[in-house]
Amino acid sequence: MKTGIVGYKGSGKSTLFEWLTGTKADPSLAHGTQSAMAAVPEPRVAALCEIYKPKKVTMASLEIVDTPGLARDQQGNPARLAQLREVDCLLCVVPVFEGSDLQKELQAFEEDLMLADLELVMNRIERVKGPQKRNLSKAENDKLAYELETLEIVQAAMESGKPLREDELSEDQQKVTRAFRLMSEKPRMVIVNTADDATDHESYQAFSTEKCPVAAVSVRLENDLAAMSPEERAAFLEEMGLTASDRDKILKMLLDASGQMLFMTAGDKEVRTWLVRKNGTAIEAAAEIHTDMAKGFIRAEIMKCDDLIRLGGERAVKAENLVRREPKDYVIQDGDVILFHFSG
Repeated sequence: MKTGIVGYKGSGKSTLFEWLTGTKADPSLAHGTQSAMAAVPEPRVAALCEIYKPKKVTMASLEIVDTPGLARDQQGNPARLAQLREVDCLLCVVPVFEGSDLQKELQAFEEDLMLADLELVMNRIERVKGPQKRNLSKAENDKLAYELETLEIVQAAMESGKPLREDELSEDQQKVTRAFRLMSEKPRMVIVNTADDATDHESYQAFSTEKCPVAAVSVRLENDLAAMSPEERAAFLEEMGLTASDRDKILKMLLDASGQMLFMTAGDKEVRTWLVRKNGTAIEAAAEIHTDMAKGFIRAEIMKCDDLIRLGGERAVKAENLVRREPKDYVIQDGDVILFHFSG
């Protein structure tokens, strides 16, 4: 699953990319995309390592993609946005360090994305209307008629200024729209890029919604701080009277906004975290590890990470009858440490 960083030119996208991934932005890719991985923090892994003493520790990572900056006059934006259609989640960067109005910036940005989607939908509607006039089978005509009906619903929603992700579509209708990878459908998070000396980060929380969390970060400052030693960083922040942003917290927020969560596997060979979609099942989690594990799935043995840490190991957890055996449709929960049994 990919997360695309998107914003207007000069918003601080590439600096945010560097801060989140630790990878320098490549100027030669300014008109294309650049991707890198960012490990998702899970504080409980350290305690599991104390228990298992593993030979290896592996953290799940988010793929972050830096994309070309959008033009405020929209010239050239269709080509830039085309590169964004392949990502699954949007991380929108909105600068406020020049006294801009965040509400207006968010609205303008949303409108630009929706206009790009609307153009795509309207073009498809025109194409769908054409073939229905030709001699097609009833099944083909019915399929095209349903697609047309769905796209007209989407068009009406967009023309009313309502993002598609907030609209009610059936599963069958979502199958129609999914092929277009519309911006309005993608989950998202907003980073408010503030001035280096900003101290009002908490005030921007008022703009957060359940569907679109907002976090304020002095992106350039944080990227500079990341290059300092812990001692230098602490001294600098104290001298300037500033508080650093928590990169781990931002990544956890992004994980949540993208509709994913972590589960864990643990043993003396390796302690590892894995990504699975929220409300994902045991068989989906098994497939994240290996497709053969999902194909031969027998059961999942579930322990809670907190129980392992509290009791000090598997033996004590089993003695307390806290190990559960779950079928393939079990819904993964936060803190699950899983051992999969499978044939193959």
